[in-house]
Amino acid sequence: MDRLTEMEAFATVVDQGGFTDAAKKMGISKSAVSKHVSSLEARLGARLLNRTTRRVSPTEIGLAYYDRARRVLNDAGEADALVTSMQSAPSGLLRISVATDFGVNHLSPALSDFLSDFPDITVNMVLNNRYVELISEGFDMAVRIGELEDSTLRARKLTETTKRMIASPKYFEQYGRPEKIDDLNNHKLLHYSNQSSGNVWKLTAPSGEKRQVRTAGWLSVNDGQSLLNAAISGLGIAYLPSFLYSEAMEKGLVEDAIPELPLETQGIYAVYPPGRFTQPKVRAFIDFLVHEFAEKGPTDW
Repeated sequence: MDRLTEMEAFATVVDQGGFTDAAKKMGISKSAVSKHVSSLEARLGARLLNRTTRRVSPTEIGLAYYDRARRVLNDAGEADALVTSMQSAPSGLLRISVATDFGVNHLSPALSDFLSDFPDITVNMVLNNRYVELISEGFDMAVRIGELEDSTLRARKLTETTKRMIASPKYFEQYGRPEKIDDLNNHKLLHYSNQSSGNVWKLTAPSGEKRQVRTAGWLSVNDGQSLLNAAISGLGIAYLPSFLYSEAMEKGLVEDAIPELPLETQGIYAVYPPGRFTQPKVRAFIDFLVHEFAEKGPTDW
């Protein structure tokens, strides 16, 4: 007799509190359920259930066996679900949270290829610059940049970006160029106001010493593209990721404020809720992003 079927019959009897309800749950006869349980007890050489005219309850051994059996049955069910999901075409609504700067400049242009490859998926991409609670806010996944705050989420690195301080040639002509980190206290700094640490710049000195710059910049903006525009206009020095400033730097619109400083590197990740298996639509999009950004970063954008 099938060992899993015996296990399922026994576990269902415990769950339902009797053979009659277990038979209804499994869609088989009461005698068949009884036969499966009796066969299991005979094979194990132990009585797993206390049977009376009024109720059925697990013995001490039966309760211990039930805990393990339920885990095995759950694992078997998840294994079946995995195969089914891998064979089925990805479909349905995919809700994605993406930082505005990265979404506008790099994710939006790639969506047409993804939707062409997966016509049964509908994408709802929400652009914002705040931390989103994936599960409570109903998102399937997010693309996040930098240190991951929530360790309970699953994550897959897509690529990397660097950060550096940049300003326009016009700014350097008017205010001079800082030569070392301490000189930043005498310059006009542009801050990202949407982050609690937006007015704290974590830098590395040429010696390798980790430094933090805390100043009340004379302009704070909650959008990276706006900060870049402000830097290009000569309003001050901004500390931005390479995926934002690379094109402007190639055109000579901005320059590195202190070229001697080592570049700070940040990861760009796809994050999604925990669980043993990933929804096909989520897996499809993450695989697409990995391929899309395979030749991007950390400075090549």
